[in-house]
Amino acid sequence: MTPRNIVRNPTPKCVLVTGGAGYIGSHIAWRLIEAGYPVVVLDNLYSGHRWAVHKDAEFVEGDVGDTALVRDVLRKHKVGAVIHLAGYIVVPESVADPLKYYRNNTCASRDLIEACLETGVNNFVYSSSAAVYGNPERVPLGEDSATIPASPYGSSKLMTEWILRDVASSQKATGRGFRYIALRYFNVAGARSDGRLGQATPTATHLIKVACEAACGLRDHVAIFGTDYDTPDGTCIRDYIHVEDLATAHLAALGYLDNGGASQALNCGYGRGYSVRDVLDMVRTVSGSDFDIRETTRRPGDVTALVADSTRLQRMMDWQPRHANLETICRSAFEWEKTYQLKRANKLMVGSLPR
Repeated sequence: MTPRNIVRNPTPKCVLVTGGAGYIGSHIAWRLIEAGYPVVVLDNLYSGHRWAVHKDAEFVEGDVGDTALVRDVLRKHKVGAVIHLAGYIVVPESVADPLKYYRNNTCASRDLIEACLETGVNNFVYSSSAAVYGNPERVPLGEDSATIPASPYGSSKLMTEWILRDVASSQKATGRGFRYIALRYFNVAGARSDGRLGQATPTATHLIKVACEAACGLRDHVAIFGTDYDTPDGTCIRDYIHVEDLATAHLAALGYLDNGGASQALNCGYGRGYSVRDVLDMVRTVSGSDFDIRETTRRPGDVTALVADSTRLQRMMDWQPRHANLETICRSAFEWEKTYQLKRANKLMVGSLPR
């Protein structure tokens, strides 16, 4: 489904996707190209893969914190909009090394925003996170819920939202047009339905990815970090969103900005939470693998429950999710993992997208 807010211009704006060789970024870049947008991918390949970049996208290997490079890319390709995903995302790592996260997630984002202002790029879609909410007292979470991050990762995301808010406000006051959408992702999982893209991040920590690796025999167990949370089964609860639905939300956000929509933050989730045990049981079911599950202590930075109220996204942008089902998410993730590991074993992943 293509959201109605997508603007069908004869010559659509070129879109820069930072982190566009990564898991989520590659899915977004593919959907943009399928919708007719020229795309430039900027990625330092820290956790992304060259083979994940669509053949019709212009690829620039580099860091979003390299301001001279970013300005050159924006000017050279006449970029009209930016979708910014490049950043670190591991919550426990952010607790152990907060400066790494503030430097890459906040400072580099600040420099990218400044480069956009200097080169006349007025439409900006930001990859934010449900981690900005911290450990809420109640769910589901609306966009007006208190933002009290429980980790440096969440703080680094919220600080960038503040930068965007203040810049957009100042630009509006001077009659200029910079506007943004901050999409607050809940837990992203799954793979493209055609099997061409999926989660391939090295040393991934996301639960569904880890469980699929265990189901494929790549891990000897999956750990449950904490069984004493205030939830029905004692494990954390999360709202899982399929990566293809999330990619479509970015197209809707671009169309919304192209149509003059106001700057704001929007939740991206389905409004239903699943516990860690629910997810592991589902991966066992779809894979047919009875992999080992071990209980251990809580991880730093984890919160009890995060579930989205995405009413605004659906109402304002006509976003209608197509994969809002835990079984669909887990099955697509597992099928991707099987194929990905087979292709890696046969060295079929180098230099081009797996076919």
